[in-house]
Amino acid sequence: MVKRLSVLDANRCTGCQSCMFACSRRFGVGGLAHSAIHVRSVGGIEHGFVVIVCRACPNPPCAKVCPVDALKVREGGGVILDATKCIGCGFCAKSCPYGAIFWNEKENKPNICVYCGYCARYCPHDVIALEEVGEKIWTST
Repeated sequence: MVKRLSVLDANRCTGCQSCMFACSRRFGVGGLAHSAIHVRSVGGIEHGFVVIVCRACPNPPCAKVCPVDALKVREGGGVILDATKCIGCGFCAKSCPYGAIFWNEKENKPNICVYCGYCARYCPHDVIALEEVGEKIWTST
């Protein structure tokens, strides 16, 4: 079954960024340069945090605007990046309605979620989870 990353309860997020560090580590690097998930404050601990993840759109606008077909639509929604084709134009990041495509400045390529769920394993408060994409998710939107 196809899976996607979901935000279960953003109110439980403490802004620790463990998910972001874990995402970068899946590439064998430290830091945040490769993270495809972001946590940002909406006014500190008093006001909480926003967890920004790829929503695995069934008809992703990022794939439509890629001039070299580096983004292929994935079964169940979302995209798969072929980095060898990417020319670093940034159209994909600009077209994402959720702001969920982050940029790797060093490589001049997007960080695209691969729906592996590695980040969710490191979230100490169960804010995010890798969930199966069911029929009802796509028919209700």
